[in-house]
Amino acid sequence: MMLLRRKLIHLFLAASFCSFAADNPASKAGLDAERLARIPKRMNEFVQNRYLAGIVTLVARHGVVAELDAVGWQDVERKKPMATDSIFQVMSMTKPVTGIGIMLLYEEGKLGIGDRVDKFLPEFANPIVLDGQNPDGTPKLKKGRPITIRDLMTHTAGVWDGSADELMDITDQMRMPLEDAVKLYAQKPLYSDRDTKWKYSSPGISILGRIIEVVSGVPYERFIAERLLQPLGMKDSFYFPPENKQDRIAMVYHKPRGGGQLQRSTEHLLGGDPAAFRKGARYPAPGFGLYSTASDLVRLYQMLLNGGTLDGKRYLARPTVGLMTQVYTAHLPNLAILRGTGWRLTFEVISNPNGNFLMYSPGTFGHGGAFGTAGWIDPKKDMIRIFLVQDSEGEAGTANSAFMVMAAASIAE
Repeated sequence: MMLLRRKLIHLFLAASFCSFAADNPASKAGLDAERLARIPKRMNEFVQNRYLAGIVTLVARHGVVAELDAVGWQDVERKKPMATDSIFQVMSMTKPVTGIGIMLLYEEGKLGIGDRVDKFLPEFANPIVLDGQNPDGTPKLKKGRPITIRDLMTHTAGVWDGSADELMDITDQMRMPLEDAVKLYAQKPLYSDRDTKWKYSSPGISILGRIIEVVSGVPYERFIAERLLQPLGMKDSFYFPPENKQDRIAMVYHKPRGGGQLQRSTEHLLGGDPAAFRKGARYPAPGFGLYSTASDLVRLYQMLLNGGTLDGKRYLARPTVGLMTQVYTAHLPNLAILRGTGWRLTFEVISNPNGNFLMYSPGTFGHGGAFGTAGWIDPKKDMIRIFLVQDSEGEAGTANSAFMVMAAASIAE
């Protein structure tokens, strides 16, 4: 009788363990829960050492969010802790969102990726290209080849990207409407002839945003909200903060040169003073304007990882996602942001992972942002890694790298 009771207890415990394992997100994702638990502890060390104010991290695999954690402070001065639903300015992570907007119109036959930009924006007809200097030191100019939508999406159009002072009314104050900003860009000579050099350009992505407006007939930010953000259930993603979301927006900080306490970043900042919440802004910034959360971004990335579907609904055709995730700049040297990468249609892609040591598989694609944010989609590992922070001086790089490695090192199968 006693032996039978022990066997029954053993079977019950085994069944309970199997049930727990089946319900455990890490187990479902094929990840090691103990290793995942190291991530927030390590991120908190960066906060405690006063390198960063606060961090949110997310790891998803096989369609399961296995790790979502927040450490540190959303607002240091107000003693408001960072939360997993804190809202971040994701900056250049906006660029692929604009790219997807273009692809939605492409699928409807309303534009072609190879179309000339002046087909939609006549101000870009007859482009002029910088061609060195004249003997008197003035810029030497030549007639350039017409730029295409593809050139804008791959940063090979040579579009002017001026100094902070020249662009302040657009990038900091955000007072200039998108249409007017794009007309200003059209007046400037191109840095190079199309598809001959790679040069990162936020204004080039803004031109794409204006094309979306012209083709769709609605403002860029409204098109993105109605055609992408709202259908995907990205309820905390927007360009101009509504009043009822402002209390969840993380402030931006920097570590002063020479050390000392973290300081709030307010002046000469992309998007302006974060605490002003873009009041009075008119420029939606298709290259850097989006606010979002980790939970919203993972829905967008999972849709792409699934080949265009999420929760049984199709948002993009699988061939469209494939088109967006091919490398188009292999013929050009000195590319992109990370070592070993090339450029897709508004996405950066890992073509040679040996150059970065972050455990990215070949074909991993994603984007980073000016305040240290990053999101990467790894089809080979079936994994998504999202790192959110608000750091204006580049201190987040070490923490970002540590997170990416620790997330990949948690794979258990």
